[in-house]
Parts: sequence; structure tokens; C-alpha cells
Amino acid sequence: MSNDQNTDRDRLSNERTSEVATAEATVPPSDERTTDLRPGADNCYKCTACDTSCPVAAVDDEFPGPKFQGPEQWRLKRSEDTDIDESIMSCSNCMRCDSACPSGVPLSQMHNTARGEYVEGMSKLSREYVRNRILANYGRLARIGSRVPRLTNFVMGNRVTKWLNERLLGITSEREFPAFATQTFREWYDDRGGSKIESEDRRVAYFHGDYSNFNTPEVAKALVRVFESFGYEVAVPEQRCSGTPMFANGMLEDARRAAKFNVETFSELVDEGYDIICSCTSCSMALRQEYPELFDFEDTEQVATHTYEAIEYLRLHEDLDEAIGETELEDESALAYHAPCHARNQGLHRQALELFRELDGVTIEDVGDSCSGISGTYGWKEEKYDYSMEIGEEMFDHMRDADGTTGLTECPTCAMQMEHGTGYEIDHPLELIEKAVV
Repeated sequence: MSNDQNTDRDRLSNERTSEVATAEATVPPSDERTTDLRPGADNCYKCTACDTSCPVAAVDDEFPGPKFQGPEQWRLKRSEDTDIDESIMSCSNCMRCDSACPSGVPLSQMHNTARGEYVEGMSKLSREYVRNRILANYGRLARIGSRVPRLTNFVMGNRVTKWLNERLLGITSEREFPAFATQTFREWYDDRGGSKIESEDRRVAYFHGDYSNFNTPEVAKALVRVFESFGYEVAVPEQRCSGTPMFANGMLEDARRAAKFNVETFSELVDEGYDIICSCTSCSMALRQEYPELFDFEDTEQVATHTYEAIEYLRLHEDLDEAIGETELEDESALAYHAPCHARNQGLHRQALELFRELDGVTIEDVGDSCSGISGTYGWKEEKYDYSMEIGEEMFDHMRDADGTTGLTECPTCAMQMEHGTGYEIDHPLELIEKAVV
């Protein structure tokens, strides 16, 4: 792993630890806790760096920006007991404002807390609430749809279904519903008899998330094969959604239940000597930043400390760069790489570029530091679709100008947006690593 990347992660980790400690200095214990973020709000000196970095504020004139949604709204609420402004639901939860703030204000934590409070007051029968609840709990519906994947793919891809979803629920009809795999990753893992490697000291527990399980099992399979090739035993425990789409839609009780299950499950494996790895940067972000910020379950900090993005873990513990450098792909390829916002927040936005520039037969280009625009469920909402495409236009332009016609990213919804905006095939870096080293 490069010194720059190591420094980036250490810096961001130290900053977030300091922010959370400052923000929660007066928080009462246990489930009676009411997070007091006033110390964090007082650190804001209104420089507007967060507003400048916000992709939504750049395209939506009605969105007041992260500064208002965070410290300003928090001050207003605590001094005047005002209601949370409805514009909080326009925040996409890209979390770029966290990295932009020079004074360590816990902006995304403020946004998540405010969004949860706003949703508590929404009518549970409203179109917006029902739509957001469905999008936030994709995994529940995916468990049903994946049982009959071909039928589900046909129904969800039907023009009538997409029209009804838009009219009745406000889910845009412009996007193609992601296809379910005919075999889920967990089914494949069980059919092969679990991990092919047994080890007492090289153990990882894979947090695959819903999308890699139901929709892109080839990414999850690649992870297992790559880690096994380096001699790791790969455990795949029962798990729930990381909670990322729930945070983004203010469904904090749903997120709390999922997070509690995940912490209890993975903490047991950590006690047995396993580290936790994720193939999705939003999942690793949830486990190691959002869980400790928003929940106080026992062992939450332990899980956060032992969570890594998969390629990050290999670069820390193995000489992955050398393994890649000794390989040459038979089929030369030119790749257009997009770093997800949640990778940037973890200091991981350079790792794919650094790694694959050492791989003979591959040309890789960075398509800029802009947000892809989809931000999980944000770009699936009818009223946000045009904004999401406007945000993504800079990335689309860079991709079209790049030599390659294959995209590369760690985030599954960024991959959706990249394909939707350009028509390019999109790969995950782990799939390329599998070709190179397995």
C-alpha cells in the first residue's frame, strides 16, 4: 500500500474519531441517548466549503446545502425548537461535505440524525414515505424476487410495471431495474461447501451486502477466489443490509435493527480472529463510520475497528502490487475508473489507479473527482432523476473522452449510473484482480 494512501486513511480515521468524540461529549448512555451535536455545530465558522463541495446544491436551487442542513439547522432547532426543514430529504448522503469541512464538523452525522427525526413526523401512508421505505429496504424485496429471478426480471423490466412504479410510487421509469442473478452468491457459496481454505491466523469475514448477493454475485465470487488465492479462510455469516439506503432515507429504526444484527454477528467472528472485509465502499463506510456515529450497541467500535474495504485489506497485508506487477493480461483493456464518494471519504480513491497502472495489458484513466449523481436511492426517485443525471454529466463526459469503453468502480449504484449514462460495460476492480492473480 502506498504511503500516501496509508496517510490518507490514518488522517481521515483520526479526524472522524475526533469529530465523533467532540460531537458526543455530552451524550447520555444506552438507548435513552439523544445525540447532542451542538459542540460540533459550534465548530462551524461558515466558510461554506461544504456547500461548495455538495453536488446536489450545485444543481438544485431549492436545496440550501450542507451548512444549513447541519450546524445552522441544529442551532435553530436547539434555540427555537423549530421543526426540521423538509429539504433535508434532498440530501443524497454522498458525505462529500465531511471531507470538505476544514474544522471537523460532523455534517453527515447531523444530516442522518435530522433526516431520521423528520421522517418520524411523516405520514406513514404518504406516497413519499412508502416509496422511500421500499427503496431503503431493497434487501427484503430482493429475498422474494430472487426466488423466481427470471419472472421477477421480466415483470420489473416491463414498461407497464415501470410506468406504474412511477405513477403510484414516484420511482423513476427512466432506469432499468437491476436484474436478479439466477443463483445468489450465498447459494453458490453453500453449494461449493463454504471456504476452500482453513486457516488459524489468516481469516476474514465477508460482508457482501444485498446487491452482491442478489444481483452481482460475480463480484462476491471474485472476492472469495482472490482472498483464497492468498491463503485466507473466507467466512460468510448471516447478515442484514449495511443500512446505507436506510440512512439516506431517514429510516433509522430500520437501520438500527439491521446494524444491531450485523454488529452482534460480526463481533463474534472478530473475537475468533477474523477481520471484516467489504467489496462495496458504502458498506465499509457504514460499518466503520456511521455505526459508531449513530448507534451505541456493545462491540460497535470493535466491529468498526476491524472493518476494511477488500482491496485496501490486501494492500495492507499482502504485496498485492507486486502480484499484479508480475502479471500480464492476454486481452488488453482500457478502463475508465470512477472513485465513489464513499471511497474518497475513506481515503481509498487512488488505490485502483495505483494498483492497475502496474498491470501489463491494462490502461486505466481517472474520469474525474465528481459524484456519479445516483447516490444510492437518490437517483431512483422520480423528482430527483434529472438532478442525478445533471450531477453525473461531468463523469459521463470524462468517460466518453477516455480511451476505454469499459468502466471500473467499487460501488454498485455508481456502476448503474455509469452504464446508464454511457452504455459502457462496468466492472468491479476485484473482477480484474481475479483475472490477474487467480
